[in-house]
This record gives sequence, C-alpha cells and structure tokens, in this order.
Amino acid sequence: MRNHEPIGQLALHQALGEKLPAPATRSYVVDSTTRRTVVADGHVEESFPRHFVTDGSVIGNLRFALKHEPLDLRIIVAALQAIGSEELQKWIESEPTGAYSRKAWFFYETLTDNVLDIENASIGNYVDALDDRKHYVGRPTNSPRHRVRNNLIGTRDLCPVVRRTDRIERMIAANLRDEAQELVSKYPADVLARSANFLITKETRSSFAIEGEAPSSGREERFASALRKAATFDPGNKRDLIDLQRQIVDPRYAASDWRDIQNFIGETTRGFGEYVHYICPRPEDVPSLMQGWMALTQRVSESSLDPILAAAISAFPFVFVHPFEDGNGRIHRFLIHSMLEKLHFNPPGVIFPISASILRQMPLYDKALEAFSKPIMQSIDWSHTADNGVVVHNETRDLYRFFDATPQVEYLYDRVADTVRVDFKEELEFLDVYDRAFAAIRQVIDMPDRRAALLAKLCLQNGGRLSRGKRAQFAEVTGDELNAIEDAIVSFVRTSSDEGET
Repeated sequence: MRNHEPIGQLALHQALGEKLPAPATRSYVVDSTTRRTVVADGHVEESFPRHFVTDGSVIGNLRFALKHEPLDLRIIVAALQAIGSEELQKWIESEPTGAYSRKAWFFYETLTDNVLDIENASIGNYVDALDDRKHYVGRPTNSPRHRVRNNLIGTRDLCPVVRRTDRIERMIAANLRDEAQELVSKYPADVLARSANFLITKETRSSFAIEGEAPSSGREERFASALRKAATFDPGNKRDLIDLQRQIVDPRYAASDWRDIQNFIGETTRGFGEYVHYICPRPEDVPSLMQGWMALTQRVSESSLDPILAAAISAFPFVFVHPFEDGNGRIHRFLIHSMLEKLHFNPPGVIFPISASILRQMPLYDKALEAFSKPIMQSIDWSHTADNGVVVHNETRDLYRFFDATPQVEYLYDRVADTVRVDFKEELEFLDVYDRAFAAIRQVIDMPDRRAALLAKLCLQNGGRLSRGKRAQFAEVTGDELNAIEDAIVSFVRTSSDEGET
C-alpha cells in the first residue's frame, strides 16, 4: 500500500471521475501512529494513521467522510447518486440504527429529488446532519423519517457549508460588536449622529467605486436612502428585491424579474473578444437558486449564528447567482449591511463603510470571489456565441447550490474588523477633534460659523497648525490670535493621537 493514500471525500472525488472541484479538506491515510493537520493554499490536509483505512468502496469512503470530515455537499450528493438507490437502500436496511447510514439517507432524500422505497426509521437516537464541531450550523429541526436533526444552513435549492476554522473562531471571540459599542460610548450622541451621515455617504460612493462607476447625485442618494432602510428590507419578498435593483441602477437596466439571459463576468481583450473570468448559473436555474437564497437568508437571520458569519452566508451566494443583468454587486454589499443591522451588530443608526475597506484592498476581494469562481470554471462546458456572449452546454446547478463558503466568511470578518478599527474609529476621532477645534476658535474670536469651520478644517489638515500660505486667507485675524488658536488645537490633536496609539 502507498504511504499517502487518499481517503474520504478526496478518494470519492477521484473515484467518481466527476468534473467537480476538489474538497477543501483532503484526507490521507499515512504510515504514522498520529493524526496531523496542515493548513495551506486555502485547503486543509488531514493525515490519518493506517488503522483508519477503508475498504476503498464508495460507501466506505462516504462513511469515513460523514464521520471524520467537514462535508463538501457537492461531493456527498454526487457520491450518493453514484451509489444509486438500490445499493443505498441495502446499506440503510442493513444498518437501520446506524448514525452514518441514516445521515446518508437524510442527505440523499433532502438534497436530491429522490425518495427511497423504505419505511421511516423507528429506532435510534437522533443525530445531527452536520457535526457542529466541524461546521457552523443552522437552527435544528427534526426529520422523523430519518431520525436526523436537520441543522443545515440552507435548503435543497441552495445550501452552502461553513467549516469551523481557528481563524473564524478567533474573530468571533474578538467580539467586534462590543468593540464598536465601546468606541461609541466614548463620544457624545451628536458626534455619533453626524458620523452616521458621513459613513453612509462613504459606503455609497465606495460601493459604486468598486464597480468602477461615478454615479449621478440622484443614483447616489437612492442607494444611500436604501441603506438607511436596510434593517427593514425583506429578502424573502421577491418584489422588494426587484424594487431595490430598480432603485439603484440606471432606469434603462431596471429589472422586472430574474434575468432570462446567460450572463458572465469578463473583460474585453484586444483582438480576442471577451476573456471570461466567471460564468453565472444558467438562466433556467436562477428561479430555484433564488428561491433557495431567500430561504437561506431567512434561516440564517433566525439562527444563533454570529452576525458577520450570517451576513457573509447571505450576501456572497447572492452575487454568485447574479440574478439580475445589472446591480448585483451593489445589492450583494447592501445585503451585508441589511443582515448586520437585522442582527443588531451595528450601533443604532450606524452603517459601517465596509465597501471602503473592500476598495482599499481590492485584490483580497477578488481572491475571496475567485475562491468560489475559479474551481467551478473547470467544471463548466461552455463556448462563445457569435455576439461575444457565452452558452453553457452542461448541467451546472449543483456547482452553485452546494459550495464551501468558508473563504468568503473569513474574508468578511477581516473587512468588518478593518472598517470598525479604521474607518469608524477615524471618523469619530475626527469629528470629536473638529468640534474641539471649532470651540477653541470661537473662544479666541467670535468668527462666523463658515469661516470658523474652514479654519478648523485647514488646521486639522496640517497637524493643528495653519500653513504660511493659508494664513493669508484669514487676514482679519491677528497673528497672536492665530497663534493662540493653533496652540489650543495642537494640544488636543496631540492628546487624541496619543490616546489612539494607546
């Protein structure tokens, strides 16, 4: 026997001969007496001692996966279909109380259109569909037929999984919600209220900038208006979702339903037509995927999942389905805010400008999206059309309805942490210092508000001092008065800076 033998889902992936992406967790049986885990290049390698070896059959490797691995539902469903109803039924009838035979039965009937000709399970303790030590799970409901607790995040139409990783656990433990609330507690209510308006504007402009757009003031205000109502947005209402799309796109591209064309993400190359980065689901698959997306979003909003994790699970599947011809990216980012607000992550009235953090490091955003798109592109049989469009020739729905959303969840935690610790903190600090600068000016000279605001802004832009060239703009103020103003502003600019470092 080889000393590095695939087992579980990796063995299934190789044996099935399917054009499916490889699982994120790749297990091997090795000549060792200890288990070993290595995380590298976006996947996990698990080494198991020789006594874990299976009989090499599809059922043997499926049983190993259900017992020992975080699940890749694409591979699990493909394996169950490869086993076939007859062999699967024999396995279940031979182990009627077996935890893993019943889990296989549950996944087969819950995630495919097939039902086995077998009596309901009558004995055996209830078992969880997903091991919550390896996965983040939804609120469980009993499936009496299989005596399995259905704790899947989604439904048959759309069901991502999220692996329980050390990185996500650390971010949850960091408790960014409390960190933001602690920041808020340091500032007066009027500072928080004024920061909220600025942050919504920043989020709006950044979201459009990610798409390479400079919107008109009307489109910008419509998107900002939608953000202000994000907490009350109903993702389970198709009409509301379409109305949101119509609100934020050019009227010429407003939708009346899900798209009925094959769309893709690409770029025009000189002399070679369109270079395709990502092919979206076939239009005939969009209705069921969006039905699944609405159910998924409802389930996570009612679960006990951490708000940031829930936001990622809602927002990223939406942009992968790409249900509209235009506006998908902006709606995707809007959905992050909607879920965070629904689950009371944000301080009241505050929209964190997460898009500003995304924009600062666009390669990381691209990497998060490509963690989904690149692997599935190898599984799509497609060709260009005469008008530089694309046509898909094979069945691809399972590529979109089952996937591992862990990379996108980890990415969103990083961006929320960045926007809380950078954008939100800086805006509160700036407004607080600005207010004190404005007050310091008025203590020295009873200057009109607009002049005082300009002087405060110019001083703060230069560390508290007014540059020599800018002094000429305030000829009515004496040198001694300007010096007194500068000294006052410099003192609390320095104090604020020291507190930030601390």
